[in-house]
Amino acid sequence: MLCSCSLLGGSKDASTIYAPDPRVEGDPSWPNVSWQLSTTRPTSPRMMDSLRIAVSPKPGELQVYKDASWARTPTEMIEDGVLRALEDSGKIPAVARQGSGIGADYRLVMDLRDFEADYAGAAVPSAVIEVNVKLLHSHDQTVVGSQTFRHAQPATGTDVTLVADAFTQALGATTHDIAGWILTTGQAHEMKHPSEKH
Repeated sequence: MLCSCSLLGGSKDASTIYAPDPRVEGDPSWPNVSWQLSTTRPTSPRMMDSLRIAVSPKPGELQVYKDASWARTPTEMIEDGVLRALEDSGKIPAVARQGSGIGADYRLVMDLRDFEADYAGAAVPSAVIEVNVKLLHSHDQTVVGSQTFRHAQPATGTDVTLVADAFTQALGATTHDIAGWILTTGQAHEMKHPSEKH
């Protein structure tokens, strides 16, 4: 598909920075684990991992909202959201970015595939986030699980503020599901391989 960069709406004087910051509550059903996790910054196409807020008004066309931007790049929002969801859950003893010095038993690798407002033929756009995640066992670098998470949260209107609100909801749902998947997938591997050395 061909993509073009242009500007939607806005005025010369207005400039607004949006900072989606959902508070994710852990699920009581998530397992308590004894292993530790490190994360790496998600990979993403350069055009997508921008402070500009991407919008697709019709298939094959990519624009950005004028005079509006994110406070952090999409990959930063995804990694920070997953880290905080795990930390706040109280289900894991330690989780940190790779290189922080913790002795991680597992490593999380993420690929951000979509982070845009997509009209998809509707009257209002949906905040679409799609992330592929892989959990690697640090001892031998084997992939113990891989899953793609996609959320499309309809905005309540076309105004960029309402679109940003939809991204807050989509980001919260995405990081919640990824955090739960990490805990259950890692713990399932631990149960199957109890004698493996980390």
